[in-house]
Amino acid sequence: MRTYIVLIAVIWLGSFSHSVAAAAYQVTDSRGQHTLTHIPKRVAAMNWDIAEQVLSLGVTPVAMPNIAGYRAWVKQPDVPQGVEDIGRRAEPNLEKLARLKPDVIIADSTLLELAPTLSKIAPVLFYTTYSVKHENSPKREDSPKRENSPKHENAKAAIENFRLIAQVLGRETLAEQRLTQMNQEIASLKQQLHQAYGHSLPKVAVFRFASPTAIYLYGDNAMPQYALSLLGIAPVLPMPSSQWGVTQKRLRILSQIPATDVALYIRPFEQEARLRKSVMWQALPVVKAGHVHAVEPVWSYGGAMSILYNARALTQALIAVAKAAPTARD
Repeated sequence: MRTYIVLIAVIWLGSFSHSVAAAAYQVTDSRGQHTLTHIPKRVAAMNWDIAEQVLSLGVTPVAMPNIAGYRAWVKQPDVPQGVEDIGRRAEPNLEKLARLKPDVIIADSTLLELAPTLSKIAPVLFYTTYSVKHENSPKREDSPKRENSPKHENAKAAIENFRLIAQVLGRETLAEQRLTQMNQEIASLKQQLHQAYGHSLPKVAVFRFASPTAIYLYGDNAMPQYALSLLGIAPVLPMPSSQWGVTQKRLRILSQIPATDVALYIRPFEQEARLRKSVMWQALPVVKAGHVHAVEPVWSYGGAMSILYNARALTQALIAVAKAAPTARD
């Protein structure tokens, strides 16, 4: 009888161990492979771009940083009520994070130095989207084909990380659906631009204001420029690649934009009213031509769906320019 009971116990333990092993699964972040015991339900998103990726996959994080700032600058997707704010992006409140007992912590590489501390709270995964190490120059024709574009490595990383985070959250099918829908909608937006402008689309400069006399101009490897490239639009003021895809310039660089092309600035900019009264601003050829327009707030340093959000916002502004200034059309 004792032998029979022992045999049953051994069989049960073996079956239990197999179930646990089956539940555990491999995931990948920017550092390599990791093992999680189950699909996490309580997710802490430590950065805005990570929060965007998680929310875009239909998962509401238990915590994220500076929610008010996210709602002002990032906007999309909306943060549902009930998400806990853990403070500043650069210095999150780790005590509050620990009290929330997340199943997994997902962060970008800017918080890599916190890995030893964060790992005491929950398993930590890091995803690098914006990196100075990314190769931003075009590949030769005989090089392996990249996804969507031969140049914009940050956008490629955003898409790859979207898929990897989807694997963590058990949302792989949804991720592919979202990416397909994104590509289809961008193709539709491109058609709308040709309807507004005709065969030839204008060249465009996209920037944010640092002050009424200085701008952050987006160039190669920037998310807005990548979105424009998918829409078939070339930059009027090409800028070199950088980690974040921006170059700070004096406002007067906009004087180099021909009156037939377009300049778009991304909101928010609190000194917009003051800017319009500026003699320097009013003297710009592109301003005189009426080919300048504000872009509603959209995040330039986000995840995969930021490509779509930028494409939508830029298209809306460009169509507004075409309607207001018919000379911008073909």
